[in-house]
Amino acid sequence: MASIGEPAIARLPRAYGILLAGTVLIAACSRESAPVTRAPAVAVARTEYVNEGRLDIIAAPGYLQRGASDPRVDWVSAFEKATACKVNLHTANGSEEMVTLMTQGGVDLVVVPGDASLRLVAGGKVGPLDLSRIPSYESIDPKFRDAAWHTVDGHHYGVPFQWEPMVLMYDSAVFTTPPTSWSVLFEEQNFPDGKPSAGRVQAFASPIHIADAAIYLMASRPELGIADPYQLTEKQYAAALDVLRRQKPLVQRYWQDAAVQASDFAELGVVASAAWPAQVNRLRADGRPIASVIPAEGASGRSDTTMLHSSARHPNCAYAWMEWSLNPRVQGDVAAWSGSIPVVPAACKGNPLLGDDGCATNGRDSLGRIHFWKTPQARCGRGQCVPYSRWTMDYLTITGG
Repeated sequence: MASIGEPAIARLPRAYGILLAGTVLIAACSRESAPVTRAPAVAVARTEYVNEGRLDIIAAPGYLQRGASDPRVDWVSAFEKATACKVNLHTANGSEEMVTLMTQGGVDLVVVPGDASLRLVAGGKVGPLDLSRIPSYESIDPKFRDAAWHTVDGHHYGVPFQWEPMVLMYDSAVFTTPPTSWSVLFEEQNFPDGKPSAGRVQAFASPIHIADAAIYLMASRPELGIADPYQLTEKQYAAALDVLRRQKPLVQRYWQDAAVQASDFAELGVVASAAWPAQVNRLRADGRPIASVIPAEGASGRSDTTMLHSSARHPNCAYAWMEWSLNPRVQGDVAAWSGSIPVVPAACKGNPLLGDDGCATNGRDSLGRIHFWKTPQARCGRGQCVPYSRWTMDYLTITGG
């Protein structure tokens, strides 16, 4: 069991809506059932690069800051000054909206979680990268450098950006001893204060939450033989759905909006939920008796990747941004603001906003126990698995949409 520490960076105001993967209404018709194949490379000059003066990026709210929220938090303005590339942000609330905007086109880059990245590869919406144009790529933690959610057939389709674990957030006035298992969210029980769990827990509002149930089953029902929570056979998948059906009567809300979740903990008696470290830090900064833990089973987590649209109109500015995004100062500032962890280890020391304890606060030491989001595909290492289209439809059926 690993606890997440004191919020060393809580002095910064938080963008509550940062980095939340939304519910899905579109993915049932996507192409995730097909095997991921390599898309054509983006045609760019390989000798001299002239920046086009513009860059269109899709990202979650709050992920790209130019000092409007806090003058100390600005990693866009210096890029624009250094490159003459004007950054235009297209905000997307969750993975599905990111996929939709990439399908519509007219953008250059997307900063996308692993539950959507392989869908973009399979759909030909992103192209493989020329890593010779991103010299800082080698500074990335090896855990992420060749990760399966952006690397296909040896080709890199994205540049890792930030990561964070899905923690079990709890009211420490109720749980005076930290909970050790995700069972507090999945199984009906009385909590340590003697009151029932029903109506006092929340769950993450996304089909990828099925993987959280699978992680729980990896420990509680080892006879199922689940080795990868994103590669589930029909039997394993059915067991995970049963966990979610049992959970449904307990859930006060399937959360999307972190601000709403914070209010629910403060005002509606919610005492336990899956959450991002940012919510934990914010509630603790507000004086709430909140703590978090990575339970014994481990946890899911997101690793965001910057991917280049296969029809990018400003590829030179896009490559300049991908290189910029790996600057240790940028990496540390993003982590300080969003409650995430840099993929460049050097960013965890010497950053005045993040502090030398910030990476540990946000869960860096849990890295070896995190199952990072991947798009579930029909063809998998186990032969035939349940594809993401099924995850989408069955999750909406269980939760009521």
